Amino acid sequence: MSAQARKICMLGDFGVGKTSLVSRFVRQTFSENYLTTVGVKVDSKEVDYGAAKPMKLVIWDIAGKSGLDALNMSYLRGASGLLLVADGTRESTLRAAIDLLMQSRSLLPEAQAILMVNKLDLVERWEVAPATLAELRQTLPVLETSARLGDGVEQAFIEMARRLGP
Repeated sequence: MSAQARKICMLGDFGVGKTSLVSRFVRQTFSENYLTTVGVKVDSKEVDYGAAKPMKLVIWDIAGKSGLDALNMSYLRGASGLLLVADGTRESTLRAAIDLLMQSRSLLPEAQAILMVNKLDLVERWEVAPATLAELRQTLPVLETSARLGDGVEQAFIEMARRLGP
């Protein structure tokens, strides 16, 4: 029995850890070397999320930007889910993630969305206030992650699979 495939797009400003989160999830690896994604990079992994059969997540890691141009909008076509990524140490990236979500909604009004606030391993340097995250949680699932340590990463992708469900 083959897994059902679902397209997931990773969106966020540059340097928030989108590629590192995908590497941690798909290959259980992390690199300190920062490599800018050019265009889009596609990966996939099957996820067992408690349903009768696993789900194959096809993850589109889209180059970091605070806004979506025509090319990036075309990458979103057919996506079932949006994983928005912000860097907890840079509050501006949280605003960018929310802006990207709003822009995406014009094309994907039904897509599931989860906000990943990354760099939990640097929580003492976070600019994003707990009260801000609590407020966001009223309207959006918010998970705190660390691509470096792996904290919350698997859970975020499994939560996305659950939301996309059978």
